[in-house]
Amino acid sequence: MVLLIWVNCAAAEEYNAKVIVVIDGDTLVVLHNNAKVKIRLANIDAPEKDQPFGMDARQVMVEMAFKKMAHIETQAVDKYGRTVALVIVDGLNVNEEMVKRGMAWEYSHFKPGRVYMALQSEAQQARRGLWSQRSPIAPWVWRRTHPPTKSSGPKKERKTTASHAKIGVFNDTTCGRKRHCSQMNSCEERIFILGSAG
Repeated sequence: MVLLIWVNCAAAEEYNAKVIVVIDGDTLVVLHNNAKVKIRLANIDAPEKDQPFGMDARQVMVEMAFKKMAHIETQAVDKYGRTVALVIVDGLNVNEEMVKRGMAWEYSHFKPGRVYMALQSEAQQARRGLWSQRSPIAPWVWRRTHPPTKSSGPKKERKTTASHAKIGVFNDTTCGRKRHCSQMNSCEERIFILGSAG
């Protein structure tokens, strides 16, 4: 616990930097002191690029921040080595704005975020962005049922077994064979097939 606090304090700083890459709805790359710094926006979790509203969230982030100067208020470094931070562009708190526009979930689990919870509730009631869907799937659930694929080399076809279905590993070949819910092994598999194959 003491170590975690020390890491967070050691990482805390503020600086201005230009946004040079928008990776997705909650991750940017900025140029600071001639070095590229990957920034993960604090307190939010945007849809993954391959899930509904993922590319919409990225586009909103592009419109708000790409090629602009941003004020970065760092909070910590995550397990992937990304700087976790608040991002302010043109006086706008981008973290809060993404939740307000319905382009991200509030994700303030480690620090109570009543502002973010209120913004999310407002977006849900107004059915903004991802909240226009009947049952939006949170990104942390999506990541469990849709493991990242490696883009190097040709894709190998993987057989889907009962054990794969239990842990949520599916691929596009699964959709071709299964047409009815009774053929599927889990709720996660049904959601995956509905989302990817209709």
